[in-house]
Amino acid sequence: MITADRLKSVQEYYFSKKLREVRGLITEGRPIINMGIGSPDLAPSKMVLETLKESITDLGASQYQSYQGLPELRAAIASFYKSKFGVQANPENEILPLMGSKEGIMHISMAFLNRGDEVLIPNPGYPTYASVTKLVEAVPKTYNLNTANDWFPDLQALNKQDLSKVKLMWCSYPHMPTGAMASKEKLEQLLDFAKSNNILLVNDNPYSFVLTENPTSMLSVDGAKDYCLELNSLSKTFNMAGWRVGMVLGNKENVSAILKVKSNMDSGMFYGIQKGAIAALKSGNDWFKKLDAVYQSRRHAMYKLIDKIGAEYDRNAVGMFVWAKLPKGSKSSEEFIDELLYSKNIFIAPGTIFGSNGEGYIRFSLCVKEEKIKEALDRFE
Repeated sequence: MITADRLKSVQEYYFSKKLREVRGLITEGRPIINMGIGSPDLAPSKMVLETLKESITDLGASQYQSYQGLPELRAAIASFYKSKFGVQANPENEILPLMGSKEGIMHISMAFLNRGDEVLIPNPGYPTYASVTKLVEAVPKTYNLNTANDWFPDLQALNKQDLSKVKLMWCSYPHMPTGAMASKEKLEQLLDFAKSNNILLVNDNPYSFVLTENPTSMLSVDGAKDYCLELNSLSKTFNMAGWRVGMVLGNKENVSAILKVKSNMDSGMFYGIQKGAIAALKSGNDWFKKLDAVYQSRRHAMYKLIDKIGAEYDRNAVGMFVWAKLPKGSKSSEEFIDELLYSKNIFIAPGTIFGSNGEGYIRFSLCVKEEKIKEALDRFE
């Protein structure tokens, strides 16, 4: 059988391929320490797990669920956004639960992009933005991010470009993969840029509650809903990555457009998972403090490892990764991580998987137990 032409525009996801290689080395008996993936190794709260267990015997729990999710889940999301970000969102029509925010990237792209439309994509940034853009036959148009501008777009330079075909712009603050924050003033500038060019701005915001003192939302900017959607997720904040619970927020017209796609793609999220998500969203401040305490301790240990390698990093960055610049004169990012993998049995992510501006950088995940980080450090002694 001949595959669709659209598959010629994308490659298998880097981690899908690389982890097969890593698993092969583990099968051979090599003691690989995986610092490449941002998959939380910590458990959800006991309250979340108990809620899941109790809910699966509820009447109708195993039936198809609403495409819009349980009303209680949308209400919990609305309450969470109001409490944590000061954002008002109508749970009836401005919030749509998702099976992970990654599916939201596809749903949004299918809802708003036609063949040939252009999409502004951060470089470096989450690689799925570009691959999904290609799959829906739109055109990726990357914009540069770099340390000189604190990993924020040069909006003046962008405004000098021909943006007449640009329909959508992806951004993510706190930024993935670098962990850079954007101030309220910068978010306002970004929104003004989108408004003036009639571009739908989508902020992907799953890292706001990991080692972040001041969680921010693009939707907290006045008038943001008309030109902005925001994706969020329970994966990192509540250690529920495998549960696949995400959300998108925006005005009712834009959310309704996404629902048209979603309702043709799945048949609702499992009831028990939704009930667990509701419990998670109601977590008190103690949950976030305990989570940060674990990641803070791991980050300090990781800094020692990175210092041993000789790379540089920003201590003000947030999130569950450490983005580090390789020493001058080093090999390419991919050569460096392969050498580390085979000589030290340590796997980290090369910056190049996030775009060409990731060359010369490597990324460490904090989803690794502290004793494993110390074991990795010992391998350099």
